[in-house]
Amino acid sequence: MALTTRGGGGGAGGGDPAKAPSASDPSLGFLTKRDTEVKLPRATRVKNKTPAPIQITAEQILREARERQEPEIRPPKQKITDSNELSEYRLRKRKEFEDVIRRVRWSVSAWVKYARWEEQQRDFARARSVYERALDVAHRDHTLWLKYAEFEMRNRFVNHARNVWDRAVSLLPRVDQLWYKYIHMEELLGAVANARQVFERWMAWRPDTAGWNSYIKFELRYGEVERARAIYERFVAEHPRPDTFIRYAKFEMKRGEVERARQVYERAADLLADDEDAEVLFVAFAEFEERCREVERARAIYKYALDRVPKGRAEELYRKFLAFEKQFGDREGIEDAIVGKRRFQYEDEVRKNPLNYDSWFDYIRLEESVGNKDRIREVYERAIANVPPAEEKRYWQRYIYLWINYALYEELDAQDMERTRDVYKECLRLIPHKKFTFAKIWLMAAQFEIRQRNLKAARQILGNAIGMAPKGKIFKKYIEIELYLGNFDRCRALYQKYIEWSPANCYAWRKYAELEKNLSETDRARSIYELAIAQPALDTPEVLWKEYLQFEIDEREFGRARGLYERLLDRTKHLKVWISYAEFEASAGLDSEDSESEEKKNEVQEQQMERVSKCRAVFEKAFDYFRTSAPELKEERAMLLEEWLNKEVSFGDLGDVSLVQKKAPRKVKRKRPIPTEDGSTIAYEEYIDYIFPDEVAQAPNLKILEAAYKWKKQKTGNDDE
Repeated sequence: MALTTRGGGGGAGGGDPAKAPSASDPSLGFLTKRDTEVKLPRATRVKNKTPAPIQITAEQILREARERQEPEIRPPKQKITDSNELSEYRLRKRKEFEDVIRRVRWSVSAWVKYARWEEQQRDFARARSVYERALDVAHRDHTLWLKYAEFEMRNRFVNHARNVWDRAVSLLPRVDQLWYKYIHMEELLGAVANARQVFERWMAWRPDTAGWNSYIKFELRYGEVERARAIYERFVAEHPRPDTFIRYAKFEMKRGEVERARQVYERAADLLADDEDAEVLFVAFAEFEERCREVERARAIYKYALDRVPKGRAEELYRKFLAFEKQFGDREGIEDAIVGKRRFQYEDEVRKNPLNYDSWFDYIRLEESVGNKDRIREVYERAIANVPPAEEKRYWQRYIYLWINYALYEELDAQDMERTRDVYKECLRLIPHKKFTFAKIWLMAAQFEIRQRNLKAARQILGNAIGMAPKGKIFKKYIEIELYLGNFDRCRALYQKYIEWSPANCYAWRKYAELEKNLSETDRARSIYELAIAQPALDTPEVLWKEYLQFEIDEREFGRARGLYERLLDRTKHLKVWISYAEFEASAGLDSEDSESEEKKNEVQEQQMERVSKCRAVFEKAFDYFRTSAPELKEERAMLLEEWLNKEVSFGDLGDVSLVQKKAPRKVKRKRPIPTEDGSTIAYEEYIDYIFPDEVAQAPNLKILEAAYKWKKQKTGNDDE
């Protein structure tokens, strides 16, 4: 009835597929899709998110899961009671193994499991057959050969095992483990001759040091010392390395053969002196001699090694040598060892950075303290060979001192003048004089020739310097030398070249004029001064003008000096020029006044009045210039009036102080804005301004300010009373 009801319901709704979609799927049978749907639980919304009072950790969850885990279902143990069941079992297992091998033919572990199962069944022929089939697949896998041979050895099939080992080492001669296992088996069987034969076969393949060491240990286990020695000879011939020779020497030393051990070390030292690990060999050789109480031999070995081994690889050697000298050497030997260690440090520094000239300087100082000329020259030559890579003077400034120190060493310490001359020549040839030069080198080379009384060579060097790379220092020193020798014509020629090279150099003009003045050539000196001030550009013209004026004053050519002042004022109206001009007028001819007689007092007084009037005229002229042509220079005008006032006071009765006081300004404090970068004004600064009487008379506003100032001053006076 239930089926009929469902069928009738299905028929009633069969006309509308939208209402009954399950009717179109016959695979569901009597079930609808609603019945087969997997209904997932609806995600619940957490209403209370506050933490629970009791927190559960991940460890508790894992522990509970472990405790509630159901026990593993294991298949029951099957007991085989008769041969039929055993045959069925073996057949089933073999079929399983064959299926596995058919699927994963290249899996060595599958073959090994199959063979071991056959071994457990004591069916050795089948197990051997499985191993052979596996070797057809993976004969290059040495682990498979090991398993195969161990199977034969476990079951005491010795000949089969030998056969397997022979095949293995023939196919894989580079696998040391196969040889070791093969030899171990022969040794266990007591077949020493067979083991030796296997070793010889192995040595024919030229193995590494481990194989040779195993062969030597094998012979020593059976007391075959001569055989072991012969093997060592073959060993060091096959592997000529420091460690093999050291092992050979230790072998001889252990048996008391000191001479044989020494011969081994000597052969190694001759053969491996240039090896990169020679340091280890020499240290071992020296320690061997040290143990034999041969101290001098050990010291000779250390010194020989320090000369042959590169400094970059001799760190341990230096350390051992220093410890040796501290134990067996005297003070001199210890100092040599310390120097050697420092030498190693400097060698390491210059090897890392050959252009670090400070390290070269330190290295050279160390060698100079030792005093070995050949080594010092060698270090100098190595240092100067590191030429700066760029032709810029800043890179050469430290490098050039290597040449300077080299030349000074050859001259002062080595006393080799020809070598010193060659050093200077080579240095001057190396410097790119077209880009830059070093005046110090030129001058030192010339001074060296002068010390050798070779004046011609010194002049030639300085002449080449002026021709190739003229510098002010070279000109000055050359002129100084010629002046000392009294060659004034040469000095004149040099000054002319100096001026031609640098016409704006006031020093050259002044010294040239000074030379002529000292030689009492007044006209020449005056001409030089005239040429100098006529130059369009000078570096310090004020000094030159000052000396020219002083020269004319010293010559008592006051008219010429006055003319010079006028010419100078045509070029510049500086305050100092005006004051100096006034000072000149006030003091012109004063030196002769003390020698005047009493009869000429009136004439002296007239001359003094004339000087005062001329001085006053200069001040007035200067004041008029600052008042009319430079009214903005108020501070300079005030300073001029101050100097004028002091001068009037110094004139005494002839001075007129009131003349200056009428023109004296009044100081006023004022404020002016300080402009900022954006142009706005946010601050003010105070400054001192000067108000002159002529400005008050011209400006009515200033008159009002003047009246206010007088009223304030008067009021302040009344308050004080």
